[in-house]
Amino acid sequence: MPEPDEKEFEAAIERLLDPERFSEAERVVAKAAPQLQKVLVAALAEGGWFGEPHENETLKAATMPDPEERVTAVRALLAEEARMGMMVGVAVGWALKEELDNPSEPGGES
Repeated sequence: MPEPDEKEFEAAIERLLDPERFSEAERVVAKAAPQLQKVLVAALAEGGWFGEPHENETLKAATMPDPEERVTAVRALLAEEARMGMMVGVAVGWALKEELDNPSEPGGES
């Protein structure tokens, strides 16, 4: 399957702004959420996100002596976690779509 170009991506994202289209995707994802969460956690762990460096950054942020710096550091860490989770989640969703489109082919590749 050829990769979509930038205009195709933009058009697809624009279509997702339609509440009816997006609500259908939400319904499907909500139904599969428990299984998808396992894949997401495994992918984040495999990527080293929940390893020692993350634990060190968490401890560093939580123990900053200055309250304002601590809040800023915790917010930055949470924002980074959200970004990473979103990016890995999108990759998991993309891979799942490939698997659903091509179930008999390894990796969903055509």
